[in-house]
Amino acid sequence: MSGSTKTMSVLTVGVLVLTTAYTVALGSNGWLWFGWVVLGLVTIGVAAIRDA
Repeated sequence: MSGSTKTMSVLTVGVLVLTTAYTVALGSNGWLWFGWVVLGLVTIGVAAIRDA
């Protein structure tokens, strides 16, 4: 994995932690989860392209 892919992976995990904390503290927000899913898919796509 390149440096940018590792950075995106760390960012994706960080956003997951923040989204989970927000959900626990204030209740679920569908847009936050939708945004995290999109970020996760983009991260997976970048990792697949860089490793190919």
